[in-house]
Amino acid sequence: MTRFCPRTAPLRRAGGLAATALLLAAGPLTVAAAAPARAADPVYALGGPAETALHPYAEGGGEPKRSTAGITVTRAADEVYEGEFTVTFDLTGIAGVADAAFDARAGVECAPAGPRTTVCTGHGISPGPSTVTDLLLSAAAGSGQGASGTVRVTGEAGGAAFTPFTTKVTVGGPDLVMHKLPFDHEPTPGRKQQAPITFTNRGSRDADGVVLTLRYSRGLDIPQRYSNCAYTADATWTTARCSVPGVFEAGATYTLAAPLTLQATARAYRDIFVYGIHEADTARRAAAAAAPTTERGPDAVLRAVPVKQRLSARSVDLEPGDNEQEADFRTANTADFIAYGDEASGPAGATVTARLGFHNDGPAWIGYLRSGETVAAVDFTVPQGATVTSAPKGCRGVTAEGVYREDRQAPAPRYVCPTPATVRDGGGLDLSFGLRIDKVLSGAAGSVTVRGPGLRAPGLPFDPKPGNNTARVVLNGGSGSGPTPSPAPPTKGGPGAGAGTAPSATATPGAGGTGAPVTTGNDGGTLASTGASAVLTAAAMAVAALTAGLALFLAAGRRRS
Repeated sequence: MTRFCPRTAPLRRAGGLAATALLLAAGPLTVAAAAPARAADPVYALGGPAETALHPYAEGGGEPKRSTAGITVTRAADEVYEGEFTVTFDLTGIAGVADAAFDARAGVECAPAGPRTTVCTGHGISPGPSTVTDLLLSAAAGSGQGASGTVRVTGEAGGAAFTPFTTKVTVGGPDLVMHKLPFDHEPTPGRKQQAPITFTNRGSRDADGVVLTLRYSRGLDIPQRYSNCAYTADATWTTARCSVPGVFEAGATYTLAAPLTLQATARAYRDIFVYGIHEADTARRAAAAAAPTTERGPDAVLRAVPVKQRLSARSVDLEPGDNEQEADFRTANTADFIAYGDEASGPAGATVTARLGFHNDGPAWIGYLRSGETVAAVDFTVPQGATVTSAPKGCRGVTAEGVYREDRQAPAPRYVCPTPATVRDGGGLDLSFGLRIDKVLSGAAGSVTVRGPGLRAPGLPFDPKPGNNTARVVLNGGSGSGPTPSPAPPTKGGPGAGAGTAPSATATPGAGGTGAPVTTGNDGGTLASTGASAVLTAAAMAVAALTAGLALFLAAGRRRS
């Protein structure tokens, strides 16, 4: 296998979010490759699953079933290490328990270095976690049910310290398999369906207690709130983790003592229900009991039947991939997206702020959770006689015909601002633009339209009231210039909050600023608008003038010489 080129092919990251979190926690560490690191402050951390379960050895022959343990290395420094590294696997602890093989990633070579030792060599480690190799494990001939051992992993790189890692390997275990429920996937709002959660232990050992996890998006609800379930909720998801007591025997099937009720609420549109089952090991019990911002249900204890009360040894799941099922729902529902604009006045040369956008008057929330696609876009045409000095982050200037331009920096006559992949009922998208009044034109009006994300398909298929998808931004309207540009965004009270009147922008001669979109009640969070003061703008203009004058002076001097 070809090795990595040291300067062009470091190990790829195992996860960008995890890497970011690690960097934020670790701070800006810089370590020279040739200098040994302090033992108390290692640069590299090896990792992987704490425990891996193996299918028992098949006495009748045939291809052994393998389990995979992905082994990772995490670099805490914020720069790529470009030298050689080695990761050593001591397999002495699993002799007679498991057989091991290595599925090295591209650029990493693994080779035996002794009867029970394997060394993997590679070049380059990126910041954050990276996968070194997949350790492929299968039960050894003659190994018995419950036999276990450990694999110890160590590493070296340019004399720097590694934190070692040990993973436990056990023969046999439960295999909890969640059954798929026959839902009607196109319910109407308010529709209730029974969810008789059913699972089977297809493993070789019993499971001592289970944790049932229920996760459902904003348009769904489970009215029951069980006392042995911990509930967490955010803008998009509700999660229930239920610790179900009992011993769940290998080969047996279990169902809930009473089925759950899954309801499509009045705000349902495109929703997902995830239901999974895992053995209640110490970590899952702790997560179910002490998750942040949890609350306990007031109802009876959730139970699964049948259960025979006898003790059982605990292990890990043989096939984690079949512990969970998912169901997607398409509910026939509507959402009314209402555009709003603004009005402002000022003399020539003044810069004003125009606040515009839309809010979702419901009843449905709109979310494209699977695809992550944008729900809609706000299309803003700038009033005549004005120039955009600041636009919200994420908005893109286009031509008057709506075509994207190569020059993204120059002011444009029209701007398109996409929404996130979810827009809550009662939420929306609030935007702030800085407009310089170049020429005072009485009643100069621009337009604000909330439409589909694609210019060729501008309609909103879920919105039955397209008449309120457009509003105006009016500059120097004066008295008797017509109706108010549009309704204002609702207050933060959610659906039904009063609209009030649109705030008028105030003119600040010479003021600039950078507006940022505010997503009201969306997963994207709330981004506050920011602005530059007139003093800073004047200072910048003075510096520019001074620089230009100096350039002219130098040029004149060169001509004279």
